[in-house]
Amino acid sequence: MKIDIAHIAKLSRLRIEPDKMEKFETDMAAIVDMVDRLPDVEDELTLDAENAMRLREDEAVEHKFRREEMLANAPEVQSGCLVVPKTVE
Repeated sequence: MKIDIAHIAKLSRLRIEPDKMEKFETDMAAIVDMVDRLPDVEDELTLDAENAMRLREDEAVEHKFRREEMLANAPEVQSGCLVVPKTVE
């Protein structure tokens, strides 16, 4: 199967060096070939009633870190709050 990597790169706005184009074409062809060989899933998946899954209990962890410890890692803190770059003018 021939895959036009230059066209895919143009559509996805990627810049691929010309000397690497052939490698990408062969790699992509191998991926498509592998997907083609995957077996089709017949029927819907069914659950086994005799071996039901047991979900773990959710356990909330409270106060694992002190506020001061977390804010110590922030690049800039002011009045106990994180200072982030302005996103809206």
